[in-house]
Amino acid sequence: MSGKRVAIVQSSYIPWKGYFDLIRSVDEFILLDDVQFTRRDWRSRNQIKTQHGLAWLSVPVNTRGRYTQTILETTISDASWADRHWQTLRASYAQTPFFRTYAAPVEALYRGAASNRLSDVNHAFLAGLCGMLGIETRVTWSTDYAVRGGRSERLVDLCLASGATEYLSGPSARDYLDVAAFGAAGVQVRFADYGGYPEYSQPHGPFEHHVSVLDLLFCTGPRAIEHMKTL
Repeated sequence: MSGKRVAIVQSSYIPWKGYFDLIRSVDEFILLDDVQFTRRDWRSRNQIKTQHGLAWLSVPVNTRGRYTQTILETTISDASWADRHWQTLRASYAQTPFFRTYAAPVEALYRGAASNRLSDVNHAFLAGLCGMLGIETRVTWSTDYAVRGGRSERLVDLCLASGATEYLSGPSARDYLDVAAFGAAGVQVRFADYGGYPEYSQPHGPFEHHVSVLDLLFCTGPRAIEHMKTL
């Protein structure tokens, strides 16, 4: 019997192509949203290209105290954000080759973004964008499983609870991940390599790899996967 590979990452708002490569390279993608919400981070914002250069699309959220809430507890503070974001996207990408192909389903995601919980909105967009990219990986929440509290302990427990034998991590986790703890539990750790992405024809100035995956969809359409990687 072949093993099961998982990735465990906080949810992000319309993330870049590398995030979706992580999703499509595993059997289950677990959203680690019962951890601290960080302001001005990928959880609630991402970048797109505009005629005026790179621009942030930020979901306005309520924050309390100094970093005392989890992503799951984070709520949206202004219900009009979705319309503003869609109008900005339409103005920035209307002339791209595949905007008309994806305009309706992307607009539907924004029109349907009725929840006031950031985690729910992120999950809905991830599911919708995975569908457009042909990614069928199961996406779950860490709260679906009972785990311990320490950083590496929780990740190991999530791997065991989900039946994983391999954990695929982003490269930045090399600095803190207790690989030995995974090995002791019988889980192999692999780190993603985000180098070597091919460029594609992109509007508005110099090429940028780290913008939202919507840029890739609007520019390359059904061939988007050809500009992504298997990690």
